[in-house]
Amino acid sequence: MALAAGFLGGAKSRLLPASIPFRFFAAAAVFHVLMWVVLFAGADDATGFRGGLGPVLASVHFLTLGVLTATAIGSAVQLLPVATRRAIVSVWPIRLVFWLSVPGAIVLIAGMWLRNTALTAFGGSAAGAGLLLFAVLLADNLRRAGSMPVVAAYGWSALASLVGVVVLGVALGFNYAYGMLGNHGAVALAHTILGGFGFMGLLALGFSHVLVPMFALSGTPDKRVSYAGFVLAVVAVALGTGGALAGNAPILVAALLLGLAASGVHLLLMHRSLKSGMRKRLGLSFVLVRVAWAMLPLTLLIGLATVYDVAGPNGATLFGFLLIAGWLLTFLLGILQRILPFLASMHTAKAKAGMPPLLSELAAEAPLKVHAACHLAALAIVSAAIVLDNPGLLRLGAAIGFIGALAFALFTAQIVWRIAQPANG
Repeated sequence: MALAAGFLGGAKSRLLPASIPFRFFAAAAVFHVLMWVVLFAGADDATGFRGGLGPVLASVHFLTLGVLTATAIGSAVQLLPVATRRAIVSVWPIRLVFWLSVPGAIVLIAGMWLRNTALTAFGGSAAGAGLLLFAVLLADNLRRAGSMPVVAAYGWSALASLVGVVVLGVALGFNYAYGMLGNHGAVALAHTILGGFGFMGLLALGFSHVLVPMFALSGTPDKRVSYAGFVLAVVAVALGTGGALAGNAPILVAALLLGLAASGVHLLLMHRSLKSGMRKRLGLSFVLVRVAWAMLPLTLLIGLATVYDVAGPNGATLFGFLLIAGWLLTFLLGILQRILPFLASMHTAKAKAGMPPLLSELAAEAPLKVHAACHLAALAIVSAAIVLDNPGLLRLGAAIGFIGALAFALFTAQIVWRIAQPANG
């Protein structure tokens, strides 16, 4: 309860203009829809995807660079200043991050779709520049997060991973044109690990130490246990990246085992937060969050089975899908259902100088129910399609996912429209 009060205390004074974070959330909602469309189009190559330019790689980056990264940036630029009680002095660098990363991502993904190496390299460079600028902004805020040492530790590690992701991603983009990398596949795997488990994964674990207790109205997670989980997670990411680059299976196995231990510690902390929280009924959003938590160790187990060659011919594809769509996307969509109304209510209350509106006043609940049902069904069907190597089944899963993404986009649009009204400033 004290954590929630500390997080919210004086939050309105550190709010960015609503257009700043919500432009990232709106972009993520659009990219989410497009991800399923492009996956549907590339279904013939998706079940056994191992890399290479084309619709499947474009779909992957709609999800990673589009949905996940845009959501992470929008959340971080607003929630970190609120959490650290340090307002951002100027917003123009955040706008520049948007105009570099989002159009850059669009050009990059178009290049992948069209198999145009020049577009891929140019778009990747622009998006990479935007992400590096975001890394600078993140570092400036993290250095002032002295009251949140565990969250700051995760943040610094996520920032280091982000720099590595950008470097490897740009190198991969240029490699399509110039063939300068000795082992493209090894670098691509390291890029995946640093992006999924490093940048996005560590950021998700770190923010969970604030957001889950805040929503559950519980106390701060045990600091010593939190640090133990942090060390395990960081070492796992470092070993996984190094093992991927070296093509060393024993190192990858060690990384996966440490990752399983880290996920166990994290899930224990989250269970304690929910159990001790004053708010027991957390609604549909935490159904998704709990599914995402289950997906984290499952992903790592599939990774272990893939290394030992017992996960079937498409084990590597299933591992990648569960990582980015099963764990990360499901978790972020669940948390976004809380973050969007939370931020919108503060903006609306600030503009009206009154009490914050109810969720029902900001957006209808029905789209979220449609989204949750469709998202979970899509995860199950696409996973089955990968295991069975069945493109037709994958198209069905992608079509259902598309319907869910449209429903979530409608939910996002309702909130954006609500806070954009003249009465709300």
